Amino acid sequence: MSENEILPNDPLLEEPGIRRRWWRPRLGGGRLWRWILRGILALLVIAALYYPVGMLLVHRIDDDPNFQAPETPEGASRAVALAAALIDREVGHGWPSNDPFFMPGWALDNMPNYQQGIVSALARFATEMRDQIGRVRGTSQADPDLEKAAGQLSYSPTVWIFDLSTSWAPTASSEQQYLSAARLLRNFNDRLAHGQAVFERRADNLLGTLDRIAADLGSASAILDKQVQEHSGDWVDFQADDIFYATKGRLYAYGLLLRDLGTDFAPVIAERDLKAAWAQMLETFQTAAALDPLVVVNGRPDAFIRPSHLAAQGFFLLRARAQLREISNILQK
Repeated sequence: MSENEILPNDPLLEEPGIRRRWWRPRLGGGRLWRWILRGILALLVIAALYYPVGMLLVHRIDDDPNFQAPETPEGASRAVALAAALIDREVGHGWPSNDPFFMPGWALDNMPNYQQGIVSALARFATEMRDQIGRVRGTSQADPDLEKAAGQLSYSPTVWIFDLSTSWAPTASSEQQYLSAARLLRNFNDRLAHGQAVFERRADNLLGTLDRIAADLGSASAILDKQVQEHSGDWVDFQADDIFYATKGRLYAYGLLLRDLGTDFAPVIAERDLKAAWAQMLETFQTAAALDPLVVVNGRPDAFIRPSHLAAQGFFLLRARAQLREISNILQK
């Protein structure tokens, strides 16, 4: 067939008898290119909406002050149950800290920092459980479930199914490690309810836990202070919201843990007449964790127009820390 042969009855021709090249599409060159351009434009629109819309769908800062763990059997720890439930909840919301670039959560920063702050507090609590509360004395053997849980909660929050910095092979993701820690904490609680594990409800253990939480808050206050000192007044401070939400997550988790530790150590708190002081401390933690500005601004502490959200957060953090110290002083007597 020659390229200019007339095809009188060709169904692909719009009009019989039209001379055309046999390989040319029915739409014709102009119409074909218009469809290609429309397809490219549609892909660009989808790409432009993918991250913003996806970020809105993924983003969630869950600071519910009334969050509770499921009911625990008699003899189990409410604080341990709370830690496991909090892990399940946050991982269930999604874990954008380790999302690869092709997922919309990769572009988020407030939610990842908030969740990392929560896990940081839970890791501190698990370590305290392993080293003090969950063993008879410091010279006794550490509980195996608490030992593993403390290690897994210290795992990097940014590991996806691949960690190319260590190996090309697939590895355990951050979510897998944290969910495994939650299962270990629940297993410890089950054994505790059956008298097969230890939870020493002594005043010195409560004192040690409060002191370590206070020390961790002291570290957080130093980070806030450094950012305020070095960058307050900057027109744009891209680190301010990261620090704010990481601190918010830490305060939120500590507030819930301390609430349920108050239940676990209720006899000690009643014996030392700490109920009022304990309630006041929890209220401060709740107030600090509830701070939720539309945009985090690191203005000067004495600014007239632009506020300093880091300084405001630091005030409540230090107030909570001071109240922890007051309770510790009473427990020492």
